Amino acid sequence: MISQLDLAREFFKKNPNRDIKTAEAVDWLETEFEDRTGEIFRDAPRAIRTLGQQGFLIKVSKGIYRYDPELEHKRELEDFTPKQKAEILKRDGYKCVVCGLGSEHGVELQVDHIKPKDKGGLAELSNGQTLCGKHNYLKKNFSQTETGKKFYIRLLELAEKDGNTELIEFCRDILKTFEKHDINGHIIWED
Repeated sequence: MISQLDLAREFFKKNPNRDIKTAEAVDWLETEFEDRTGEIFRDAPRAIRTLGQQGFLIKVSKGIYRYDPELEHKRELEDFTPKQKAEILKRDGYKCVVCGLGSEHGVELQVDHIKPKDKGGLAELSNGQTLCGKHNYLKKNFSQTETGKKFYIRLLELAEKDGNTELIEFCRDILKTFEKHDINGHIIWED
């Protein structure tokens, strides 16, 4: 019997280099799995996310994935080598680029892909950054731009509470730039 992950791989391999909404894949997976096995495919969206986390799929945006056969054969090129990690840590001054904390503060440092591997990010020095464990965890749960937008929304709220007009104007300009370029439109803020 075919596994649920193998069936999901089969679907995406049959649809290479195409941006596919999760709903389309889920519909096919649930129907095909039941036809082949007589059983129900439990949590098809999770299987798709798992393939993205494993690097088999590229997460194009929220709920949209792509299978690129060329990248599948280059997965090993996407992990930083120990030498690259050392260079990135040195370049970033052995401190988290977000909070500035380092080993001397008891913080575990990690080398992170700015553009994640599951979105096609490669192991190049320009795509690496030093993050503390906390900020790397936050980035994994929200994309870098989601984290940034949420940060500026919160900073705007604090600036408004404090009546800091200069900071209010700055945050609004940044948030308008997010909107202008249609970055993370699912995170709403009121101007």
